[in-house]
Amino acid sequence: MNLSGTMSYGYGTGAGYGQPAPGGYPGAPPQQMPGGYPPPMGGGYGAPPGVDPQVLAWFQAVDTDRSGFISANELRQALTNANYSHFNDEACRLMINMFDRDGNGTISVNEFQELWTYINQWKDTFVRIDTNRSGSIETNELSSAFNMLGFRVSPQFCNLVVSRYDYQGRRSLTLDLFIQACVLMKMLTDSFRQRDTNMNGSIQISYEDFMCMAMWNKP
Repeated sequence: MNLSGTMSYGYGTGAGYGQPAPGGYPGAPPQQMPGGYPPPMGGGYGAPPGVDPQVLAWFQAVDTDRSGFISANELRQALTNANYSHFNDEACRLMINMFDRDGNGTISVNEFQELWTYINQWKDTFVRIDTNRSGSIETNELSSAFNMLGFRVSPQFCNLVVSRYDYQGRRSLTLDLFIQACVLMKMLTDSFRQRDTNMNGSIQISYEDFMCMAMWNKP
């Protein structure tokens, strides 16, 4: 049985679809990744063509088994929230999956460089919104954060996101939970964009296609 309907998603042009919005990613990665560990100095293998040496230094530090690839568990050990807790497992799994094009559960240094850009974009947005330096952003701040990233969503949607990811009932999101939500929004938006051939924010979608899109990008 084929059930069809219309799905709409509000996004603007240019900065829409979850791409870096003007004023978001500052153009070059900050000197630190989330958690504040300084990049290691020297040593290791040489940078492949097109890979930033600082990104390579971080890759070498995170690649603890020296396999030349980074797993979700290795990424988790490198990222911390403001309270020094490590990122949750699901956030790291989603970040790896976002660029794991061969489906082996790891990412290469080139894929890590792409991820690095997004991590720092999201971190920069989080820090700009977290003006009281509490280490978390509340529901009423989430709308501004998403808007800075190019997502055009309603306050009701932001309430839903906080309810979905706020496991401790604080009505706020730590950095890892914010990034977890951003990763899923980006993947879903990319799937939506592929179907939005007219670029008008509305698509016709069958029931099964919708379910496949949701399952492929499941949290």
